[in-house]
Amino acid sequence: MGVSLFKLTSLNLNGIRSATSKGLEAWLATHAPDCICVQEVKAQAPDVSGRFEALAGLQGHFHFAEKKGYSGVGVYTRHEPTDVLTGFDGGEFDAEGRWAELRFDTPRRKLSIVSAYFPSGSSGPERQEAKYRFLDLMFPHLMALKGQREFIVCGDVNIAHTQNDLKNWKGNQKNSGFLPEERAWMTRLLTEGGLVDVYRRLQPETTEACYTWWSNRGQAYAKNVGWRLDYHLATPALAETARSEAIYKGEKFSDHAPLTVEYGFKV
Repeated sequence: MGVSLFKLTSLNLNGIRSATSKGLEAWLATHAPDCICVQEVKAQAPDVSGRFEALAGLQGHFHFAEKKGYSGVGVYTRHEPTDVLTGFDGGEFDAEGRWAELRFDTPRRKLSIVSAYFPSGSSGPERQEAKYRFLDLMFPHLMALKGQREFIVCGDVNIAHTQNDLKNWKGNQKNSGFLPEERAWMTRLLTEGGLVDVYRRLQPETTEACYTWWSNRGQAYAKNVGWRLDYHLATPALAETARSEAIYKGEKFSDHAPLTVEYGFKV
């Protein structure tokens, strides 16, 4: 008997209506993940109702932004969760729809699968300051969660951690997504914070093949001038079970590529 695998995918949709119009559901039916964590749903409950509550046999659970056509996250799952939590700060960022947590608890283990969407600061100084406020809140939230349960946070973190995580690192050292303060936050999370960057655990040296996002400007996708912005961040015991990773580039559902990891556990 082989070890049961839990297949977990993360994908920034850049709009659920757009991504599904480009073949996402057919891919999910073939790919058959246990869960897919999605970000940038860019829809509200009435838009999802009757159309996107389920995809390819996976049931969706969402945290929508108050602003129409903006942000929003969700988790589609083939397993019934024991609880669903949305939001994490009770204020500014909960209004933006950035945290959906599914809990799969048994007498033996408390497990959370989370879809999170970290803010981008690329539109200007005000949003960069909001991004720093988000990071200041997120670190203690993750540490408190880590003290209570095992978890995997999947999502668009909007930070390329090291020089190996983007093509043009020299030209981006003063740009949001590769600023020293952002990278230091990620380093702290993976050292003092004790979380594991699961992709890098499996592929510690990969460069060009690791990218998950490409600008729509120029020929960024064709030339693979990309960034690794999408992560699985896991507590150590779960990260240790990670067996394989894949970034799917066969079809383009979004400006991001789906990132999948197979773990050696079941819910």
